[in-house]
Formats: sequence, C-alpha cells, structure tokens
Amino acid sequence: MNPKIVIRSETDADVSAITKVTVAAFKTLEISNHTEQFIIAALRAAKALTISLVAEVDGRVVGHIAFSPVTISDGTQNWYGLGPVSVLPDYQRQGIGKALIQEGLSRLKDMNAQGCCLVGHPGYYRKFGFKNMPGLVHEGVPQEVFFALSFDGHTPQGTVTFHDGFTADG
Repeated sequence: MNPKIVIRSETDADVSAITKVTVAAFKTLEISNHTEQFIIAALRAAKALTISLVAEVDGRVVGHIAFSPVTISDGTQNWYGLGPVSVLPDYQRQGIGKALIQEGLSRLKDMNAQGCCLVGHPGYYRKFGFKNMPGLVHEGVPQEVFFALSFDGHTPQGTVTFHDGFTADG
C-alpha cells in the first residue's frame, strides 16, 4: 500500500485531529511520558509552533510534526527543535513520518534557519543527516539520543533548551 500523502500547514480545523493522532501515535511507546499532545497545545498557545505540518491521506489527518525555537547557551540563534512527530499506528512505516520530516526541514531551510535538533531514536534520525554532536547537549538526556543537524556548517557548543511548552503535562 502506497497512499497519496499530502503534506500541508495545519489549520485551526486540524487541532482536534492532531491531538487524536498524537495520542494514538504515542499510546504504546514505552519511552513516552504521554504528554506530547499537551506539548503541542502549549507550543500553539505560546505561538511557538514555528512550523506545524499535517499529513493527509484521502482527506484524513494521519500525521503531524512540530518545530519550535530552541535556545543554545553559546548564544547561537535561529535553531529549532523538531518534535513531536506523530503518525497514526495504521499508517506507520509507509513513509509519512519521513515526508513530514523532509518537508519540515525544507521549510526551516527556506526560513534561513541555522539548524535543528531533537531527542529521538538513533537508528531513525541519522538517515536525515542528524548526528550526535560533541559539545552540544540537552541536560538530562543521554547524548546518544540527542541529535542535531546544522544547515550552515556551524556547530554550536553548549546546552540546548527547548521551549517551555515541552514541560506541559496536562
């Protein structure tokens, strides 16, 4: 099965569907605190969703990705955090997450962003060019699951802090 995937910016009408997709995508994930839907809502409320994309198949929202600004202790500007990214379980492993990530990264580059970082599965995000960068850390997160991708060749050094919305828990 290779569905026709449409990737587009979220609209107000998508908010409920995004919440449902996010809850379903993380429901059985052991490493999740199951707060992802609250994080997205907090980022949206703070107007910190720099990029928020949905994936549609047959007019139904089946995936979502969020990008928001991060702060880096060395003063490097214009870096963003990727996440959460969610795909309904029945639609996973069909290229939808990949399409969301690629479109999101492309839009960041179009905005002249300098780079992007995330906490995620090592085997997955390396294929997009993300890597562990010595000297760039996210406190409380093992280095092997913290990844960054520089768009301009400059690798910041310091501690990355995600938006306060990432502390939302309901």
